[in-house]
Amino acid sequence: MIDLHTHSSFSDGELIPAELARRAKVAGYRAIAITDHADASNMGFVLPRLAAMAREYSIYMDLIIVPGVELTHVPPALLDQEVRRARDLGAGIVVVHGETIVEPVDVGTNLAAIEAGADVLAHPGLITPEEVRLAAEKGVLLEITTRSGHAYTNGHVLALARRHGAKMVVNNDAHAPRDLVGADLRSKIAFGCGMTLDEYRQADGHAWALVSRFLSL
Repeated sequence: MIDLHTHSSFSDGELIPAELARRAKVAGYRAIAITDHADASNMGFVLPRLAAMAREYSIYMDLIIVPGVELTHVPPALLDQEVRRARDLGAGIVVVHGETIVEPVDVGTNLAAIEAGADVLAHPGLITPEEVRLAAEKGVLLEITTRSGHAYTNGHVLALARRHGAKMVVNNDAHAPRDLVGADLRSKIAFGCGMTLDEYRQADGHAWALVSRFLSL
């Protein structure tokens, strides 16, 4: 399993990066991205530290750790520059906090994230067909999430992604140990929103492609 969306104590997660990585390993993951909530105020602090930790600890933990960020509540007009800033600072994965129905995310965030070329649009809520078509064109992965609340719209995201050929990924959005679900529950959540076994396997393939891109840098 691969998870491209987790949080450590650098933002609102409960665990320091090393414990988050260790618990992910024990839960059955072979790669994780640590994508703490970020904006212009903290990226310069978080990313260099995650990148340094990931380089060394990946070797000794037998787990691929990818440093990243989840750009969160960034004004849509600034997302393009913040995606570029994150990459310049060493982010291997750039996630954008999408328009989930359980938080007051600014309207226009989904579209701006896709236009900016983010890697993953997290919990995109009631994303529109036009946005999904653009995500398909630009190769932005749409998240099917195991996280309570955000998962309410998984079925909507899946239906539009399937209709318009957008690629998907399954993530935990883990903030605490209990959020790192094992293989059985992870697959059941995906199948529960309507994913087929082939789509589930393809989602893991899309995640691995991003991890492989990072490893080749």
